[in-house]
Parts: sequence; C-alpha cells; structure tokens
Amino acid sequence: MKKVISTKNAPAAIGPYSQAIQAGDFLYVSGQIPIDPETGSVIYGKAGNVADQTNQAIKNLKAVLEAAGYALEDVIKTTVFITDMANFAAVNKVYERYFDKDCPARSCIAVKSLPKDALVEIEAVAYKKF
Repeated sequence: MKKVISTKNAPAAIGPYSQAIQAGDFLYVSGQIPIDPETGSVIYGKAGNVADQTNQAIKNLKAVLEAAGYALEDVIKTTVFITDMANFAAVNKVYERYFDKDCPARSCIAVKSLPKDALVEIEAVAYKKF
C-alpha cells in the first residue's frame, strides 16, 4: 500500500515530489526547508539565523507527520543537510529540543547549497504500527 500525504500546514512541494509517502507502517517525509507555509517564503530570522531556520524546518516536518497520524516520537531516522558545518552546533541545539529522548538515527551532511538558499533541510523516516 502506498499513500500520498499532503497538508496545507507545511509548505507545498516545490517540484515533482510528495510531502510524504506512507508505505505500510512506514512514512517517508521529503526534506523540509524553513518555508513558512502561510507566506511560501523561507524564514530568515536574524538575516539567515540557522537556529530559526532549523526550528521552522522541524515545525514543517512535524506538520507532515501529524497529517499522516504520526508524531516526532515515531521518527526512526533523519537526514539533516546544512550549508556550513560551522552551523552544526546551532542546529543540534534546536534539534535536541524536539528529539530529546530515544533519539532517531541521524546523518548530517554539509552541502554546497539548498533550495531557496535555505541553510538547513531535514528529511525523515517514521514508523508506527497501526
């Protein structure tokens, strides 16, 4: 079983992909960048504050999870993409507010750039027995 997940509480896909796909008990959430779903713009906080952007990316991730009946506690793996490894500690500080117990497996990868000049993007895989 494959089900497309979509919610207006997170930014619409900016390309030919779905916000998430549910396959059985697994949910695969596409990378979320810090777009404000109400304005469609990347939030920049204090002129590109990576902490503000990480917070918004995780809020977007949470909205997609909730649209499918999952929660952050159901996330088993994340991949975090950042444009500057010097931002690793700042991203971690925000990330740990959301994932503070039984943390998912995670990779963090520095990339040259991200869509819409975002500083961070986070994708996830979640599992929940229904």
